Amino acid sequence: MKYKVVVFDWDGTLVNSIDHIIKSMKYAAGQMSLEVLSDECVRNIIGLGMEEAIRTLYSAITDAEIIVFRSYYSEAFFSTEVGVKHLFPGVDRLLSELSCSGVRLAVATGKSRRGLNVALHSTGLKHYFSIERCADEAKSKPHPLMLHQIMAALDVSAHEILMVGDTDFDMDMAQRAGVDRVGVSFGAQPSARLERYGPLGVIDKFSELKQFLIP
Repeated sequence: MKYKVVVFDWDGTLVNSIDHIIKSMKYAAGQMSLEVLSDECVRNIIGLGMEEAIRTLYSAITDAEIIVFRSYYSEAFFSTEVGVKHLFPGVDRLLSELSCSGVRLAVATGKSRRGLNVALHSTGLKHYFSIERCADEAKSKPHPLMLHQIMAALDVSAHEILMVGDTDFDMDMAQRAGVDRVGVSFGAQPSARLERYGPLGVIDKFSELKQFLIP
């Protein structure tokens, strides 16, 4: 394989959870009597850490209000399990094939550690990943710290790692880290936004990722 490590974003890349995130964000806004923004506005912040996402949408919000907002968001999001049935087609097969071939797998996500742990359990994907990094353990995308931490932990260089994601935050983070990147077209953002960051390509289904892994 061309890469020793493949790093995946979570929401919108491995798991079809974008609509659920949007509904949960809008629920929290409504509970706090904030303006309930359009689906497109909310979609644009998916991939950021939660605090950064909230501040981007509501610039005047206070620290105390962010805590309340997050609690309402969690109430809505965790009321429905996002599990195996929400995986994009081909995810489990691809992760299994890569793992069996000796490629180490990782996650770099804007989710919180609590949220990712729940998701890893409900989807049954935990055993595939050597390491995960969340927004509350590093800095929010597009800062490259999550990728730097993964590279350090797995003792690999930037040219030995591939990032796969559905947002320009993923592509920007990888570009800043000097890491090759592939976008997916079926997540939060359209392909045109991903292509601005020079990915190797943008795939329409998971089986297409293999073409970028063969030397």
